[in-house]
Amino acid sequence: MAEHLTTGVNGEQLACQWLQQRGMQVLHRNWRHGREELDIVARDGRFLVVVEVKTRSSARHGNPEDSVGEAKQRKLMKAGEALVLSMEEDLELRFDVLSITHSPAGPQYLHIPNAFYPLP
Repeated sequence: MAEHLTTGVNGEQLACQWLQQRGMQVLHRNWRHGREELDIVARDGRFLVVVEVKTRSSARHGNPEDSVGEAKQRKLMKAGEALVLSMEEDLELRFDVLSITHSPAGPQYLHIPNAFYPLP
């Protein structure tokens, strides 16, 4: 597997553990709707949370969270809306970004709740 793919898979595993330690219930990993994929779907109280995970092996190329641009947000929102329609329970949809940067001291996490908002 290519190094960047391994970094991403490992990042998603770290993200699941990090979210669960903070009381979130991970419902899905790599949930697909057509060509779109949601990295992690979790429940946080009354919220159904779509978590976009961005992992970098170092901070050399900038902050991982900066790579979630408008085009990516639109794709996540489209898939998130499909996810909500597939759920039996009526939960409020939220989009978070979890940025993980590896450093000599270990992984550094930046959680951005409500990173962007669903389309009206």
